[in-house]
Amino acid sequence: MIVELTLKQKTATLACITAVGCAMSLLIGRRTIPQTLLSGIVLYLLSGDRPTMVYSMFRTLPRDLNAIVCFLRLNIALHRFDNRKTVVKAFEHVAARQPAKVALLMDDTRLTFGEVKQLSDRIASYFHSKGFAKDDTIALMMETRTEYPCVWLGLAKLGVVTALINTNLRRETLRHSIAVANSKAIIVSSELAGAIAEVIDQEGVKGLPIFVYGSEQSSDPIKLEQLPAAEDLRHALNGVQNVDLSAIWDDVSPKDKLVYIYTSGTTGMPKAAVITNSRFIMMGSGAYYMLSLRDDDVIYNPLPLYHSAGGMVGMGSVLLCGLTMALRKKFSASNFFVDCSKYNCTVAQYIGEICRFVLATPPKPTDTQHQIRVMFGNGLRPQIWTRFVARFNIKQIAEFYGSTEGNSNLMNTNNTVGAVGFVPAFAGKIYPVTLVRCEEDTGEIIRGSDGFCIRCKPGEPGVFIGKINLKNSLNSFVGYADKKASDKKVLRDVFAKGDMFFNSGDILVADLFGYFYFKDRTGDTFRWRGENVASFEVENVIASIVGLTGCAVYGVDIPEIEGKAGMAAIVDAEGKLDLEQLAAGIRATLPAYARPLFIRVLTEVPMTTTFKLIKRDLQLEGYDITKIKDPIYFLQSNGSYRLFSQEDYDIVSSGRGKF
Repeated sequence: MIVELTLKQKTATLACITAVGCAMSLLIGRRTIPQTLLSGIVLYLLSGDRPTMVYSMFRTLPRDLNAIVCFLRLNIALHRFDNRKTVVKAFEHVAARQPAKVALLMDDTRLTFGEVKQLSDRIASYFHSKGFAKDDTIALMMETRTEYPCVWLGLAKLGVVTALINTNLRRETLRHSIAVANSKAIIVSSELAGAIAEVIDQEGVKGLPIFVYGSEQSSDPIKLEQLPAAEDLRHALNGVQNVDLSAIWDDVSPKDKLVYIYTSGTTGMPKAAVITNSRFIMMGSGAYYMLSLRDDDVIYNPLPLYHSAGGMVGMGSVLLCGLTMALRKKFSASNFFVDCSKYNCTVAQYIGEICRFVLATPPKPTDTQHQIRVMFGNGLRPQIWTRFVARFNIKQIAEFYGSTEGNSNLMNTNNTVGAVGFVPAFAGKIYPVTLVRCEEDTGEIIRGSDGFCIRCKPGEPGVFIGKINLKNSLNSFVGYADKKASDKKVLRDVFAKGDMFFNSGDILVADLFGYFYFKDRTGDTFRWRGENVASFEVENVIASIVGLTGCAVYGVDIPEIEGKAGMAAIVDAEGKLDLEQLAAGIRATLPAYARPLFIRVLTEVPMTTTFKLIKRDLQLEGYDITKIKDPIYFLQSNGSYRLFSQEDYDIVSSGRGKF
């Protein structure tokens, strides 16, 4: 971190001030050059400890000017979108302008904008005939396919909110996700019908109408013994007569809910983040304008469409801005750039894990036989950033930072390795985000003697927060379906009485030039395989399986791996733990990304500290068997656990493990 300017840097700063002063003088009149130059020098000398800030502002001037232009374009676009009010209206405008242009590609399937409109109209007409209306919620559990956005777009034409269910969820977590959104029905693809069948008789799901969307390859009605009362949605849509519903979606406003996107928090179960029309428009058009994407760009998106990255940030460029997107049902590292070439993609999305897996594939000619100009996403580790760019010849990496529900979003538009974004020094009033001091071990925010929060200095880690302005889509915070969960994310009286800030729960650090770098997550949530894992949820699952006296779940670092791997410490003083039973229960209950990679078996728990402190101590010790006497078990590819050996430790700790 830069904390003090060298003589050379101070000289450069003075030279910059002189140059600007001279340029201004030439515009005003040559006779004012000495006066302007003298004023610049005096200003510099009177700035005290500000030369460092002055230097950084001049150093980042080209970056900041470009960011200002892009930011203005985005705001102008948002103002224009406001006149169209909703995602549906914005899409209808795009579809009318270019009905024959391909919107979505996947395998051999092509959907034009006109066909997306037709399918969404049939969806709207069908569910209108079933009596669904504005503010109702329908849960959608569907694997990636071209019809996915058409379903929720059609429901949006009725003002119906779609709850986008993570396709990995099972049993209690799945039941909770459907129920917490107050769903009135469920749409599920035929491949996932078995998951719904497991919870069909449970509270919050029992009695709900179920619509099964079958495969395009089969024109026959679906026959499912698991869901005998379900309706075959694809078959039913074939006979639907479209009804003019424009009067209904004319009644939907920008502040109305569009979809729920689920995010894990510190309370354990997934929370349904409210995505209004205005928020989708802001997030969905952000990449297009901030990265100056072109109208003929084709985006490659191997991410799931129930997440905000693929389903909102990426898909928004299609529905709102008219770009074409190529989808893939299941991510394949070996086919990543093969697909990009196949579909003539010029832009690609990623999460950090994707880049790591692709980089781990054997080199081949297709590595550079593509037209990808820019890749945007989040979680690309600095350790592999330069290697990835060099091997695959990527001209621009646009790393961004943000949460599904939050108002604190950043984007790195100028290839600065490791940075998740930047905020110019003069932009605090325009985009009020900042870092505040916290207890790094717990994430608890520190307040000064006046009761207000304390801003971090460059190089000082702190919690990232953003000021809430409900009148501005860039700075608003709508929260979750659960109001109590929403209130927990709001900080009040931060820098002045009555102000409100969104608490991201993440610890970042900023440098002198305004670049932000991700450091850690606070609370009991960690990220693994591109998914948020809630410790509380995993702890409850393990406790229900083994019934022992104590369990703590936390994330541990693995070299060269993005995110944190799950580790569970289980108290088993009497030696009753049945690892086979535990493994079977974990496989049946938790999605793959939430299953602990390590199990540590404890004989006792220190009684001198609180449970939270114990977890922190356990996390610091990790899986280092050179320091830990307790047995540690390691997750195998078949879902069982075996003893973690010295050889295993050597492989994992050296970054040579495959996960």
